[in-house]
Amino acid sequence: MFHITTSATIGITSIPVTVEADISSGLTTFCLVGLPDASVKEARDRIRAAIKNSGYTFPRGKVTVNLAPADVRKQGPLYDLPIALSILVATGEISRSSIQDCVFLGELALDGSVRAIQGTLTSAIMAKKIHKPFIFVPEFNTQEAVAIEELHVFGVSSLKILVDHLKGTHLIKETEKTASSHISSLNDFCDIKGQEGAKRALEIAAAGGHNILLKGPPGTGKTLLARSLPSILPPLTHEESIEVTAIASVTGILASHAGLIEQRPFRSPHHSSSAASLVGGGTWPKPGEVSLAHRGVLFLDEFPEFSRHVLEQLRQPLEDGTVIISRALGSIQFPARFLLVAAMNPCPCGHLTNPHRPCTCTDYQIAHYQKKISGPLLDRFDLIVEVPSVEYDKLLSDQKPESSQQIRHRIESARTQQAHRLKPFGLFTNNELYSSQLDELCPLTNETKALLQKALQSNHLSARGFSRVRKVARTIADLAQSQEITVEHLAEALQYREQTKRTS
Repeated sequence: MFHITTSATIGITSIPVTVEADISSGLTTFCLVGLPDASVKEARDRIRAAIKNSGYTFPRGKVTVNLAPADVRKQGPLYDLPIALSILVATGEISRSSIQDCVFLGELALDGSVRAIQGTLTSAIMAKKIHKPFIFVPEFNTQEAVAIEELHVFGVSSLKILVDHLKGTHLIKETEKTASSHISSLNDFCDIKGQEGAKRALEIAAAGGHNILLKGPPGTGKTLLARSLPSILPPLTHEESIEVTAIASVTGILASHAGLIEQRPFRSPHHSSSAASLVGGGTWPKPGEVSLAHRGVLFLDEFPEFSRHVLEQLRQPLEDGTVIISRALGSIQFPARFLLVAAMNPCPCGHLTNPHRPCTCTDYQIAHYQKKISGPLLDRFDLIVEVPSVEYDKLLSDQKPESSQQIRHRIESARTQQAHRLKPFGLFTNNELYSSQLDELCPLTNETKALLQKALQSNHLSARGFSRVRKVARTIADLAQSQEITVEHLAEALQYREQTKRTS
């Protein structure tokens, strides 16, 4: 018995699936077994039409196709092409030797053409792991697959062209990797007048991957500052690009003909988003916004307007960098290592801290509004920054503020220091440090210990806050190209934690 190799996606990983076909005498039927879902069962009519319209004969009698392993649910249309090939091998149209060491993926149209699919990158990673060097994918998805080295990738436009290639009559040219185009951010820090304090805080957040809350009256530039943050973030490393592109691939948001994603993702869900859309879920669990923002930025504008139940779902991803979704059939883990940027007004009307306009809210309204964000969630912000109204003289000033490129240069230097320090631990940024690693990687001098002790006594820092202050201080030291954390670095880090106390 022969078999054709394809894949099944579980979470953001793929496992090998073998397709077997058997043709026997009896009434003409087409039976699919192996726990297929509705979209796979519908493949029967597509495959029958595609085979006939490609010039081949669909066999008479009972056709049985098995998708193994039988205990793994199969979903999606990517099985169309391997199922059609298994039938053509069973009828003798294609030799069994031509399908060895190959992986096949693709959705078939009724005329036999091959359409794009989701999850090509994860399938290519799987093909490399199981030592299948040849992978045939839709033409639209070839740049995803060629990102994985040591694979021979072939783009398939139709079933007939693929069969001719397997027969050796007309070979498909192997796909080569093309240079990806770099799309720069439209927002640049040089276009933002004033707000030097907020810019400094965003620079620290970008350098160390720290979560930041921007708080101030409406119209002060909180949203613009957050949307400009990607312009100062360093490009993704190759390992990070693989992770980010794999998530985009399985969710279907990766553009056709796109290769690896090089820019860090920026996600900004609406405040009406559900918990499942934010952290992931569904009958077939899919990644949510926190995973789509992996290695990038998750921006939550109008932070208190989100449902408190939805916001509480962020606590575990912020702490662990992963989302675990449990269902009756098992648990699926999605990566969620993102930089959280939130923006909020100080009160419902927004003018509590505005020196130019009076606040119209009652004390009860202000307290109720601020209590929409729980203390444990607020404690997970490393930096809380007041964004005041911009003075008119700064708005009219001809002096050009510092550009994103200049700031990014400092951040890349700081990240280079972090990479050298954290690489043995498999970490990327200071925010990922565990508490057990702080004494080794963020040592304190006697002077900084004395300052931190005073802060603990006066500000009542939690154990989490104590750890986060040390991480932020380490990042500030990295930006200053300092090997040790000084009193000045720690004092600046404590300044942002004092905002936490005043906010709560």
